[in-house]
Amino acid sequence: MDNNLKRNIILENYKNPKNKGLIDDSSYIFSNTNNESCIDEVNLMAKIIDNKINDIRFDGESCAICTSSASIMTNLLKEKTITEAEQIYCNFENMLEGKQYDSDILKEANVYDDIAKQPSRKKCALLPWIGMEKIIKSHKQTIEENK
Repeated sequence: MDNNLKRNIILENYKNPKNKGLIDDSSYIFSNTNNESCIDEVNLMAKIIDNKINDIRFDGESCAICTSSASIMTNLLKEKTITEAEQIYCNFENMLEGKQYDSDILKEANVYDDIAKQPSRKKCALLPWIGMEKIIKSHKQTIEENK
C-alpha cells in the first residue's frame, strides 16, 4: 500500500472516526485500556449475540494512531464471529511484531504494516485491540459460567 494512501486512511479515521461514542446499554460488554507511557485511553463496548459481534463502539482520549486504529478495528470486526475476530486480532498483532500474517483479512488495518519499525507506536496501534481482546475474554467467561 502506498505511503500517501496509508497516511490519508489514518488521518481520515482520526478526523472522522467510525463507531465513536459510547451508548447507555447494559447489554454491551465494556472495557477500558490505557497506555501508561502517554495519554492514550480507550473505552470500548461491544454487543455480542450468538458469538457474533453485532456492534462495537469506542471513545476516549488518544493520539492519531490509536484513534484511527480504534476506528478501523471497530469497522473491521463488526458482524464478525468471535472466532473470526480472534483470527483478525492475531494477524494484526503479528503484523505489528513484524511476524508473518495474512494481509487479506486485515483489509484497511494494513495501514499499520510499518509500525514494527516504530516500537514506540506499537502500543498506540494495539491499544484498542487489547480492549477488544478483553471484551472477548469476558464474553467467553460469561458463557462458561452459564453452562
